[in-house]
Amino acid sequence: MTPPPPPLRIGNASGFYGDRFDAVREMLTGGPLDVLTGDYLAELTMLILGRDRAKDPARGYATTFLRQLEDTLGLAMERGVRLVTNAGGLNPAGLADAIRALAQRLGIDCRVAHVEGDDLLGVRDWGPGVFAANAYLGGAGITACLRGGADVVVTGRVTDAALVTGPAAAHFGWAADDWDALAGAVVAGHILECGTQATGGNYAFFTEHDLRRPGFPLAEIHPDGSSVITKHPHTGGAVTVGTVTAQLLYETAGARYPGPDVTARLDSVRLAPDGPDRVRVHGVRGEAPPRTLKTGLTRLGGHRNEVVFVLTGLDIEAKAALVRDQMEGAMSKRRPAEVRWTLSRTDHSDAAVQEEASALLRLVVRDRDAAAVGRAISGAAVELALASYPGFHVTAPPGKGSPYGVFEAVDTPADTVPHTAVLPDGSRLTIPPAPTTPAAGGPVDEPPDELPDEPPLPPPLPPGPTRRAPLGAVAGARSGDKGGSANIGVWARSEDAWRWLAHTLTVDRLRELLPETAPLKVIRHPLPRLRALNFVVEGLLGEGVAAQARFDPQAKAVGEWLRSRHLDIPEVLL
Repeated sequence: MTPPPPPLRIGNASGFYGDRFDAVREMLTGGPLDVLTGDYLAELTMLILGRDRAKDPARGYATTFLRQLEDTLGLAMERGVRLVTNAGGLNPAGLADAIRALAQRLGIDCRVAHVEGDDLLGVRDWGPGVFAANAYLGGAGITACLRGGADVVVTGRVTDAALVTGPAAAHFGWAADDWDALAGAVVAGHILECGTQATGGNYAFFTEHDLRRPGFPLAEIHPDGSSVITKHPHTGGAVTVGTVTAQLLYETAGARYPGPDVTARLDSVRLAPDGPDRVRVHGVRGEAPPRTLKTGLTRLGGHRNEVVFVLTGLDIEAKAALVRDQMEGAMSKRRPAEVRWTLSRTDHSDAAVQEEASALLRLVVRDRDAAAVGRAISGAAVELALASYPGFHVTAPPGKGSPYGVFEAVDTPADTVPHTAVLPDGSRLTIPPAPTTPAAGGPVDEPPDELPDEPPLPPPLPPGPTRRAPLGAVAGARSGDKGGSANIGVWARSEDAWRWLAHTLTVDRLRELLPETAPLKVIRHPLPRLRALNFVVEGLLGEGVAAQARFDPQAKAVGEWLRSRHLDIPEVLL
């Protein structure tokens, strides 16, 4: 009997542009790897790289990755580890050339390939102010580069999971319609993509593990697409069913998780412990991908300014009203298009520390005209220094207005996007769109069966005594952003807690607990196999993170806010 082939070990060394610099070396030296990935692109990153490219057309990529390779490229080549990264950003060809130059300077034999075609800026008129338009490509271009002999593959905008599906398909020889295997790799890729969030970072029950320096995660991918999530030995953090569940819920929505390679069914995912710091991910089912690709548009939204007034001691509300009236009067001649005031009552009565006696009044203004939010605002605030409430001061000197970006997602037909793999020898290979039906048959125009609005839920807990307590006493949560919307994933850690959570945390109850969501559209997606509920709150973040429309512009802490809210919880769970 032929033994099964060994799994493909894929690690991650970056979850965002600015992640731990020495993670590449840590992952290369911490244990065996076949592939090391790095995710550097977020919606906000495209704004940063777009501004870099506007200053210098040769830029537009994540320079951090190039600096990381200065002392690790030789190490990776010695150990036979292939590197796959989306650090190419808006200029993957430019970063590929820079890596070749680095390898030549260091005397390292290194074959570099890149993927292009995601940049659609010049394809059509996307409207005023758009300076980046990038389709989210799948992993097939990465697969072609690796099959073409590449040691390093650089991409622009691909889906985060493509950094895993591409190498896995290349290694195992998966066909473009091996959807269950591809879906399993997508789920593994989604778990890895945010780095240490899978090993206990930003985890609701963080006090259970040593998180001073969590290790980065890796996935052992098997030929059927199943995987084991783990980390190198003797690194910090933890890999548990809980940490993996939290990351699975991050920045997702319903049961179907559509992507350019496959639509992964999150309602099919099964997690099981597989030993210390090991979680098995299996049972994942896949369906045909959409015929369109998500395309992210980044445009200049205008200019913004911000002043934070510190209000200390007594009469906080009256002090806030006074300075607000004064600033409103100063803005009356040319009021910015958007003016937002928020008062954070961080003050405590009879405080022994001055900072604890203080509240923060935040003024944020926006306008397309930089002059409307520049000196007109900062000057007015400065002029109040000796003429306003007692104890007047601000957290930082008011400055001139700064530009802000707006992110928008639109759909583009996949067959109109020139997905291209540029192999190490310079040859160019056109990558066709993924098939939308199995090769075995089935009409192309027949959509998959609709999922039920509400999958079967467990029976509710029987009635019993309750106690007022925070939701976080019995449930974890992880929240994040997708454009202007936020998602809040909530999961239970026991079957009884799930029976209670599934019937208690309705959309109406969520709106009661989080009043900011009350006027917004909220969609609830139950995921019973994960004992989880995923809520999508549309419009909570305005025009997205780059617009900084909210105190927590990426909704990172909305889940923790929800966990802190009190409600009646069965005593048997507490």
